[in-house]
Amino acid sequence: MEEFFTILIADRNSHVRMFLLRELMAEGYRVKMAATAENVLKMAYARDGIDLLILDPDLPGIDLAAMLTTLADRIPVLPVVLHTHRRHDEALLRNDDRWVTIIEKAGDSVERIKEAVGRLLRSSTVGIAEAAGHRCPEGKMS
Repeated sequence: MEEFFTILIADRNSHVRMFLLRELMAEGYRVKMAATAENVLKMAYARDGIDLLILDPDLPGIDLAAMLTTLADRIPVLPVVLHTHRRHDEALLRNDDRWVTIIEKAGDSVERIKEAVGRLLRSSTVGIAEAAGHRCPEGKMS
């Protein structure tokens, strides 16, 4: 059985959201979108949850440090790709925030996002399986 991952794209710019939607759907992911911090939290904790979050730290209504703290308590841990113009957002991360990857917005950022998404989803799938006492080759769930 093939597993489908669901990604939430949360960006203040609707054009960026739509561009990432097209690119990630072409890679075979299910994609949801959010335009506010409130919607991100609702979708992150919803019953039909998400597997990864691509987050713009300039999203309306966001307190990035508080959002990351709230998401850190989610089980299972939600991998986050912080898609930002500001490199100084790294200062908000703690040493145990390995589940957060920062990618600067630039011309090639979509390719770096795709690579990071694949890597994060593979590692989170393997981590969940190992925590349950199962080791699955190549990140596949049995």
